[in-house]
Amino acid sequence: MDKTMDVAALGELLVDFTQSGLSPQGNPLYEANPGGAPANVLAMLRKLGKSCAFLGKVGRDSFGDMLEKTVLEAGIDVRGLRREETVHTTLAVVSTMPDGDRDFSFYRKPGADILLRKEDLDLSLIRGCRIFHFGSLSLTDEPCREATVTAVETARASAALISFDPNLREPLWDSLETAKAQIFWGLSQCDIAKIADNELLFLTGQTDFDQGAAELRNQFPNIRLLNVTAGAAGSYSYYGGLRVFEEGRRLGGVIETTGAGDTFCASVLNFVLDHGLENLTEQDLHAMLRFANTAAYLVTTKKGAIRSMPEREQVEAIL
Repeated sequence: MDKTMDVAALGELLVDFTQSGLSPQGNPLYEANPGGAPANVLAMLRKLGKSCAFLGKVGRDSFGDMLEKTVLEAGIDVRGLRREETVHTTLAVVSTMPDGDRDFSFYRKPGADILLRKEDLDLSLIRGCRIFHFGSLSLTDEPCREATVTAVETARASAALISFDPNLREPLWDSLETAKAQIFWGLSQCDIAKIADNELLFLTGQTDFDQGAAELRNQFPNIRLLNVTAGAAGSYSYYGGLRVFEEGRRLGGVIETTGAGDTFCASVLNFVLDHGLENLTEQDLHAMLRFANTAAYLVTTKKGAIRSMPEREQVEAIL
């Protein structure tokens, strides 16, 4: 089948309410930022000129209207976006720590995104993509878990590369044992994986990145490119017999880290789309990580994610 789409992503599309100062009465103010990890990834890929499609579900409410408008404005194909009549759009309240890291409170019991059913899927979008990307939030509950499995099976049968980001959000899981089992399933399906340092510790118990990465690569030999992010410290890439590290950008001006991992992930997928996944060199991996780290830094200098993705020229100016 002809591949007419660079990347299709399935998962959550939600509103992140991020802190935005205080009112004259001293009450906290929150800004409604469009977000959701898979949609964030696509928004950055569009900035880099790639064609993208989103599959997921929002409520038939004002927040759903805003989110659909936002992804359309970003140039993302929304033929796979569904509207849920009975449940509202998923919301997240994001509290920012002094170091820019975040704490999440979710309004999702249920939320529209977890009511995506396999019957809702536009399978032609999945069959027509070069890379299919997903995370673990679509694996927390049924029926979205079944829809995700169907989508991954369809992508695999259509010879798409599979990309997975655990994106662990502990409050959304009934148990951490279930979370680990579902994340392990995602890792067993993918060619490209992006894992944050805290997720590597959660999955392997290892604080040493090399040891943790080696454990995952032994357990999941299907992973051809494994990237581990360590926040502002930088990122690691493991590919074949290569292990590469690039320091993060520390240029100041960090407001909050929402979307940094998704921006990094999108930059990696963009590199794979441009260069393939065969015979990558150490030089290739350094270049990939330098761009991804820089793009991830830039998104932390603004609030939110989808509307805060940097332009290619901004990244290249720093590089």
